[in-house]
Amino acid sequence: MKKALAIFLSVLLILAVVSCSKGNSESKASDSSSSADFHIGIATGTVSQSEDDLRGAEALIAEYGSTTNGGMITHVTYPDNFMEEQETTIAIIAGLADDPKMKAVIVNQAIPGTTEAFRQIKEKRPDIICIAGEAHEDIPQISKTADLVANNDFVARGYLIIRTAYELGCDTFVHVSFPRHLSYETIGRRAAIMKEACKDFGMKFVLETAPDPTSDVGVAGAQQYILEKVPAWIKQYGKKAAFFCTNDAHTEPLLKQLLAYGGYFIEADLPSPLMGYPGALGLDLTAEAGDFAKILKKVESAITERGGANRFGTWAYSYGYTQSASLGQHAINVIKGESELTNMKDLQKAYDKFTPGAHWNGAFYTNANTGAKLRNVLLVYQDTYIMGGKGYMGNAEVTVPEKYFTTK
Repeated sequence: MKKALAIFLSVLLILAVVSCSKGNSESKASDSSSSADFHIGIATGTVSQSEDDLRGAEALIAEYGSTTNGGMITHVTYPDNFMEEQETTIAIIAGLADDPKMKAVIVNQAIPGTTEAFRQIKEKRPDIICIAGEAHEDIPQISKTADLVANNDFVARGYLIIRTAYELGCDTFVHVSFPRHLSYETIGRRAAIMKEACKDFGMKFVLETAPDPTSDVGVAGAQQYILEKVPAWIKQYGKKAAFFCTNDAHTEPLLKQLLAYGGYFIEADLPSPLMGYPGALGLDLTAEAGDFAKILKKVESAITERGGANRFGTWAYSYGYTQSASLGQHAINVIKGESELTNMKDLQKAYDKFTPGAHWNGAFYTNANTGAKLRNVLLVYQDTYIMGGKGYMGNAEVTVPEKYFTTK
């Protein structure tokens, strides 16, 4: 009996030692994971407003871990109704600076209020790098508080979208928008560049007006208008006309009707194979979520089956997803001393990581009135991908004529 008791007590002792050892090991692992040298903060919209932006932030967390679990990335979302809740939006973004390990704050998309949030961050923590992805505010204004602004290259794209339409055999370009959007510098200047490019390529340029989804008609009314108008537009401008809309809500009904009635669509305002295509084609992409190679393949296959080969294009990788993930990676590279913040090639290195096979280009923002360049504002674009056979159009290697950088 004494021998059995001794064996039993010995087993208990061994188990206790193992348990203690395991606990200490787990504790050390936890301590190790929470000892990241620095943190990166990223603010995006919610799933309902800008899902791709949010998924890009999640890609960073998947690689570098969340600060809540000892990782490097802190992700916050700003309110859907950010125009009416600017104080809350500013507080959420600026609050990231309260973390003593925070070394960079990224906002994608940089909605109104970002400029003030960055000002508050710099006031408290001038060492924090502030990066704006796709700024909604006046670029010269936000560039005063942001260390880096990275927007889609509305100048180069204004020219290249027309050039691509011309290469596909289009003779007319129809630009669909509304007064509020056209009052924005980026959209208004791009439309002017498109008009000038059409003149240079011998194409007809048409401005069509559609309801603003934020007006009384709402999203449903704006989309219904597009559904009803496209057949008449095709009849008026012909099946060799290329269409472009400045609002995301207009994209799905436009694609749906162009597939049915003819016409071309080079790429969306903020291009992605997820922008308008799943709804227009009735695709369920749940199984392909996050895998853009598979997403593009499925969308392209459906386009071809519907007779849309070589008439519809996109960027192969979502712009919103890429901005969030790549700007975060760029910030990490800069902090580690592996990249320079405003170096275009270094920024492209970060984009390349999340967009294998695609190519990027861009330029510094040029003030159309003065001709001066802002060296902390980089305008970027991904090569256009035409589905159904053409593939990448080589736009990232095209030199945009200098005159377009001051067209207004």
